[in-house]
Amino acid sequence: MKPIWIVDDDESIRWVLEKALARENLSTKSFSNARDAIEALQSSTPQVLVSDIRMPGASGLELLQTVKAKFPGVPVIIITAFSDLDSAVAAFQGGAFEYLAKPFDVDKAVELIRRALEESLREANVEQASAETPEILGQAPAMQDVFRAIGRLSQSNVTVLITGESGTGKELVARALHKHSPRAAQPFIALNTAAIPKDLLESELFGHERGAFTGAQASRRGRFEQAEGGTLFLDEIGDMPFDLQTRLLRVLSDGHFYRVGGHQSLKANVRVIAATHQNLEIRVREGLFREDLYHRLNVIRLRLPSLRERREDIPILTRYFLSQSAKQLGVESKRVSDNAMRFMSGLDLPGNVRQLENLCNWITVMAPGQTVEVKDLPQDLVGGRDQSLQLESPANRPVAFDPHLAAPVAATHYPDASSSTPLGQVAVSGEMQNEKQSWIALLEVEAAQMLSNGDADVMDVLGRQFESALIKIALRHTHGRKNDAAVRLGIGRNTITRKIQELGIAGAKDD
Repeated sequence: MKPIWIVDDDESIRWVLEKALARENLSTKSFSNARDAIEALQSSTPQVLVSDIRMPGASGLELLQTVKAKFPGVPVIIITAFSDLDSAVAAFQGGAFEYLAKPFDVDKAVELIRRALEESLREANVEQASAETPEILGQAPAMQDVFRAIGRLSQSNVTVLITGESGTGKELVARALHKHSPRAAQPFIALNTAAIPKDLLESELFGHERGAFTGAQASRRGRFEQAEGGTLFLDEIGDMPFDLQTRLLRVLSDGHFYRVGGHQSLKANVRVIAATHQNLEIRVREGLFREDLYHRLNVIRLRLPSLRERREDIPILTRYFLSQSAKQLGVESKRVSDNAMRFMSGLDLPGNVRQLENLCNWITVMAPGQTVEVKDLPQDLVGGRDQSLQLESPANRPVAFDPHLAAPVAATHYPDASSSTPLGQVAVSGEMQNEKQSWIALLEVEAAQMLSNGDADVMDVLGRQFESALIKIALRHTHGRKNDAAVRLGIGRNTITRKIQELGIAGAKDD
């Protein structure tokens, strides 16, 4: 971690802060004037800068301007006298993190510096993660639409509303929109409005003045001020309290706001990107969300597909998450077998990409071998079945190839037609119930693969395979009697006769 720089012409103040921070095991570097600090910025940078506002030569405001121009992510705390609050206001307008009014309490000063330090480290981690991580992974057509939308919006400052289920990557899209916008060099500030108590959310958004409420011992900038010139991402906007929606609407309408307890109107130059997993139209009808705010936010809407809609991306996402997880733990990356990958691609993961990432972290830590099979996956995903049943999961079950079908059909046992159990009342085992949706998932995977390969007539090919399988099964139940099979299937005799001829199905006979 880089040192905390202290810039003050008063030696006693430098000494007090140095000793107090040393007790907290925080390294410091001191300067007696702003000019020396500005010169030092040519070769090094601080983690946090604490500077007096009035010094011989260059002032603290000049130092602030220099730091913010070269290193906008470095928090700057300005020291000022009570009689010089106009300068403090100017400091905030110049991008200061906070100010200390003389005479200040040393413990409060250390607490403030620690807050600035935490924000500095958090922003550094976000920047590092952004540099190391691809923005968004996905080859599915639905994701390509999202990529195209990001490209079209690259030179725009328009407000965007991102919708989609939880875990689909809404913040990643918001960061990509910021990164490819004219505001990319300015801050990206994210706030989850559902994660902050209602009583604190207003202060978190708009900041507060000293003494605005109990515990407000110093003025504080809100997220709008922190995002000045950049992008403010408001996640879970649908959960924002109704009274705060009015304040947000005003900022979006005229760009002005007040801190909590403040009387000076502040101007916000911020692009707002909002996101929600809720249906805002329904929230508006229920009176829980302002209709005028909804229209202000819904200028451009981007809908992120769920993982169920982009199953063909599951293999590349899985390989990426396994690689990242192994890198973090310093171990060799695990490999998922083809059977296990097919099984995972057929799962309904309500937590979407986030749940898949968590699953990959689990595999890295808990799976016994380097090659992961279906039986190695968490028991709640494989239905809690014992090992013998796991080996007969949809992805691992032996397959019987039908010469009339292009794709393999999982071997399934049906009751004999002579059975006393009516066809509509066939007893279904617990395993078959658990796998009821698996064939649909496998069909989706097959269709996605064909579409990715650019195959023509996907609907016709899969439709013929589906009809062929149904007719063959019905004929098996009726011992080849096609009229009886037509009745069982709910189609006409002429229809089944025509389809048997078109599909080349053998073994059918008249009743």
